[in-house]
Amino acid sequence: MVEALAFAREILIFGMFGPDRICGVVAAPTASEATRQIRTAVSRYGSRTLELRLDYLRNAAERAALLGGLSRHGRRIVFIATCRSRRGGGKFGGGVAAEIAVLAQAVRAGCCWCDVELETAERMQPQELRRALAPARLLLSAHDFQRTPRDLGGLARRLERCGADAVKIAGACRSLAEARRLFSLARRRRNVVVVPMGDEVLAPRILALREGSLLAYASISQGTAPGQISLQEMKQTYRLDRRFGPSAGGPTRRRGVYGPTRRTRVYGVIGDPIGHSLSPLVHNAAFAARNVNAVYVPFRVRDLGDFLRSVEPLGIAGFSVTIPHKQAIVRRLDGCDPLAAQVGAVNTVVVRARGRLYGYNTDYVGVLRAIERRVPLASSRVLLVGAGGAARAAAFALAHAGAAVVVCARRLAQARALARAVGGSVVERRMLRQEFFDAIVNCTPVGMHPGGGSPLEPAEINCRVVMDLIYRPRKTELLRRAERRGIEIISGAEMFLAQGIAQWEIWTGERAPEAVMRRVLHTALDREEQNAARRIR
Repeated sequence: MVEALAFAREILIFGMFGPDRICGVVAAPTASEATRQIRTAVSRYGSRTLELRLDYLRNAAERAALLGGLSRHGRRIVFIATCRSRRGGGKFGGGVAAEIAVLAQAVRAGCCWCDVELETAERMQPQELRRALAPARLLLSAHDFQRTPRDLGGLARRLERCGADAVKIAGACRSLAEARRLFSLARRRRNVVVVPMGDEVLAPRILALREGSLLAYASISQGTAPGQISLQEMKQTYRLDRRFGPSAGGPTRRRGVYGPTRRTRVYGVIGDPIGHSLSPLVHNAAFAARNVNAVYVPFRVRDLGDFLRSVEPLGIAGFSVTIPHKQAIVRRLDGCDPLAAQVGAVNTVVVRARGRLYGYNTDYVGVLRAIERRVPLASSRVLLVGAGGAARAAAFALAHAGAAVVVCARRLAQARALARAVGGSVVERRMLRQEFFDAIVNCTPVGMHPGGGSPLEPAEINCRVVMDLIYRPRKTELLRRAERRGIEIISGAEMFLAQGIAQWEIWTGERAPEAVMRRVLHTALDREEQNAARRIR
């Protein structure tokens, strides 16, 4: 029955928008720039569904120039014309008649859909609106940039009464609970596009297709709504232009409607901030390499309770934990690996039967694999800068390997508690210039992209090896300072990769495609460094 309903939905979506459910948004002030965006979307990313934001074009001449060139793309592209008025959250300054005239011009140029906002549609009779924009189909939309509308079902019915073939509701979401309300509407109705807006709901933007939305929107060059994700990320990082499903085994290019289904397992990373993380790139590449029907997404989490209440409804099968939740999450788990319990910090969670949460710590593995090849730990003295969740994993790993652990942190009480737990000692910052260590490990976020900086001054870096747990940038300011002093350095990329491989294997029960994960990570970091160097020049 479930598969029959899923097949029926595929037929509906294919008949409406074609196979490509990622709608690239073309938004530019000039026809030449808009045309360049169309070419980029089609040639570089294989897009087949594009929204034309005609209200972004600076005047009627630019709109005419863009629309006059649409025919060269033939019928292989589904163009959705939009000319959103200022009262509907757009840039168009004309009245209802002028807006409809622009959309009618787009229909004559080959656009097969028109997106008309509720504020315009309700000023016309449904038959009048259909007649004005025939033969295009109508996607009638409502946008609320302040909140998630309360009566979503009533709003959908209101849009349908205006003559909609499909309806779109975009609402500002401040929590996952609000995003789930939008998803509930999409699961109940077959003709709905839902768009969670806001920086707090990056993951729901990506998961909208899985939850039943007919389309998901992505920026080609310029974002047009809060939290909008780039077309490049949607198609290359999250692979949402591929076919997901049990018959495919994983994301593959097959004939039919693309995108994740309700059978697609969801994994993710929780933290705040989270936008810097390369975990989605690495884990999704691994899922694709092993044909696993899963997607990995970033959750910006300020309220752990809000996230944990979303685990079962969103089909989350496991998640990574980063700053600042590694210690707080331990109190919310149903069980914990003995090692993670001893550390008192968790960076990996598996969702077991009936939603039970079980925690692990793979940071421990990552630290050991990265450092033990350079330093004989059994006879070493190692300084840890910081005393948070990452520092706890490093401290226990190093202490178990026989190293004498020394902790230096801003919060002296926290540093003493960690040192006590591993049989180590504490050193105050003012004493570092007089101390020497075999290795120094930075366990703080100081130096992380884009903030930069270093937790230590050059005169405080007295050791043989410096390791930074930060991997973006690959060479932090701390590592640069150490390198200038002739000290061997270890990038956090090594630890990041090792702990990620361990995570992936815990979640899937399969051997991770290590070579793929390593290549994807270092390619991304190489590109980032090249871009940074070009900006400096």
